[in-house]
Amino acid sequence: MKSDHQSAKIVQINDHHAGQRIDNFLLGQLKGVPRSHVYQLLRSGQVRVNSGRKKPDYKLKLDDYVRIPPARINNEQAAVVPDSVIELIESCILFENEHLLMLNKPSGIAVHSGSGLAFGVIEALKQQHPEQFLELVHRLDRETSGCLLIAKNRTALLWLHELLRDETRSGLGKYYLALVAGHWHGTNTIDAPLKKAMRSGEHMVEINEDGQHATSHFETRKIYADASLVEVKIDTGRTHQIRVHAATAGHPVAGDRKYGDSEFNKAMKKRGLKRLFLHAARLELPAHTATSSQALVIEAPMSPDLQQLLKNLES
Repeated sequence: MKSDHQSAKIVQINDHHAGQRIDNFLLGQLKGVPRSHVYQLLRSGQVRVNSGRKKPDYKLKLDDYVRIPPARINNEQAAVVPDSVIELIESCILFENEHLLMLNKPSGIAVHSGSGLAFGVIEALKQQHPEQFLELVHRLDRETSGCLLIAKNRTALLWLHELLRDETRSGLGKYYLALVAGHWHGTNTIDAPLKKAMRSGEHMVEINEDGQHATSHFETRKIYADASLVEVKIDTGRTHQIRVHAATAGHPVAGDRKYGDSEFNKAMKKRGLKRLFLHAARLELPAHTATSSQALVIEAPMSPDLQQLLKNLES
């Protein structure tokens, strides 16, 4: 949905708007534009006052000249995140400081909008905190739960992206828990390149020598009658990496409808599993001025339904 503002305009501030905060002034000028988009316009410098950038709390002065850029929004940007979703996400925050925020993402909620989804975690956070810089550092599949890292300023975002580019040397550690089919003994490393492909009209990821380098380290935590709980450390963060590597090893992840085993999934469903059993359980970050003065180890507890399933498998 396009706004009525097709080109930038210059507005001279009169007595009526003098003393008003610029963010509130813009919300009145750009009817229908989400608050988060208004603050993005301010942060990016697209809004100018007397040719200079201003923060959201700047109070307009008489005869100020304000440049208001064209505001184009689509239906996804205009979507309002329900209060119940915002409250759920806020309740999942595990750690927060001035540089970053870590939450235990629930399964079933996407990290961002797109592919038919009107909103995700990042849209909910931005709606709740429109004045705050908030950007995803990495992503999790919609059905995967656990540690999700959000940067609260651009310096932190750039530094964390640098860590992700070379995880084996940077001191960054990402650990997952997965329930897989069969008995998986000991420690196994799978180093197999991954490439996106279309199969029968469905987006898939497959092992392909022309794909991106991907390495996953699997270590057995507990063996059940027909399944194993494994911890997975990944050196790379490719789409569906753990799921594809586990399936290739003959131990598909429980509840995986894309790469999994249908009979195993049915058996786990009878024991109470209603989702993909893949959980980002722990994140380790080295100390750095851009994030924290001390190294951080943040753990995300498994949801009660996954904990109950493991108890069911013991009986």
